[in-house]
Amino acid sequence: MVVDAPPDVLQLAGHPVRWRLLRELAGSDRRVGELCDLTGQRQSLVSYHLGRLRRRGMVATRRSIADGRDTYYLLDLPRCRELFVDAGASLHPGLAAGADRPAAGRRHARARVLFLCTGNSARSQMAEALAAHLSDGALRPASAGSHPKPLHPLAVRVMRARGIDIAHRRSKHLSAFGGERFDYVVTLCDRVREVCPEFPGAPVLVHWSVPDPAREPGDDAAVLAAFERTANELTTRTRFLMEAIDAKH
Repeated sequence: MVVDAPPDVLQLAGHPVRWRLLRELAGSDRRVGELCDLTGQRQSLVSYHLGRLRRRGMVATRRSIADGRDTYYLLDLPRCRELFVDAGASLHPGLAAGADRPAAGRRHARARVLFLCTGNSARSQMAEALAAHLSDGALRPASAGSHPKPLHPLAVRVMRARGIDIAHRRSKHLSAFGGERFDYVVTLCDRVREVCPEFPGAPVLVHWSVPDPAREPGDDAAVLAAFERTANELTTRTRFLMEAIDAKH
């Protein structure tokens, strides 16, 4: 009797250490030292398992803009969803039917979310606008920066192309929210993560290592393309954050 092997993604993710790494990265981008502390495993073992996950496309890396010697590991959630949905469909076709259930008409959980980056001129402003838009107003987002700068015109442009007007928004210093309570605080910049203050109420801390599109080298077209990539990534990450908030609340 021939027994079919389970899909390789299930074998890969089924290892206890790799599953723990996936779970940790599902919540926040992390450096390898942090993953060692969280899993209680030595660095050589964590690096080995991260390498396995990277080769399958489930995990990616980005060089830290706060310290170029550091690397952040991040979970490619769309790729993971694709792999796990395919694995489910290989067991039974019905398991693929609800994988991309429409969001229209859904009631999202209410939560206060603060998005932080350095200048509050692009990434955090875009994330704030997307969170309000994609949740149909259920989320109550805000944004700020450690060194505020005027809103970048390309942030306004790419958001307007998505039907969202942020031209009237102003940049704010993170100290403006120092005494306020949030359910989630999301840092989108490696530098601001290092100076993020403590907020009352012990909010859930999430880090997204998102490059600053305004620092993209090249001509105007290259910078615009970087802003488009940032908008796309923030859209994806915000949708997954909403799913996590809905599941928790």
